[in-house]
Amino acid sequence: MVEGIRDMAHDEAGQSPVLRASAAYDGDAAMVPAARDLVAGFLARVQGEHGLPVTAKAVQIAQLVVSELVTNVAKYAPGPCLLDVEILGDDLQLTVWDTEAHMPGLAAPDAGRVGWHGMEIVLALCRHFEVSQHAGGKRIRARITLD
Repeated sequence: MVEGIRDMAHDEAGQSPVLRASAAYDGDAAMVPAARDLVAGFLARVQGEHGLPVTAKAVQIAQLVVSELVTNVAKYAPGPCLLDVEILGDDLQLTVWDTEAHMPGLAAPDAGRVGWHGMEIVLALCRHFEVSQHAGGKRIRARITLD
């Protein structure tokens, strides 16, 4: 695993500072707690060092969403996983890159079903969610409000 926080990168136009952290994982189950820790540590750091207001609820939601996303990678995608975490205005954006081209799907709603509710939970918690295919895999982006 390789990770790092780049506090003052700039956007594409070279204007606004961007608060961002990134990690590369092997793709095994150990990346799930590591991703949760990265998100919690990043949010604590941007709150403490940059004064960004982040609620405890937002931290818990972000950890739950990143857990679901990287768990799916560990279960279904061969190979490595990249995680980017960044602040966009009042939101936290989580971007997960993996090597599986197959797009995630939702099972039909069934309150009696045990398991397979992860994507339903993610969609319910996120302000924005998108999946796109890329050469060698896919990118999933989820955006969560910090207030």
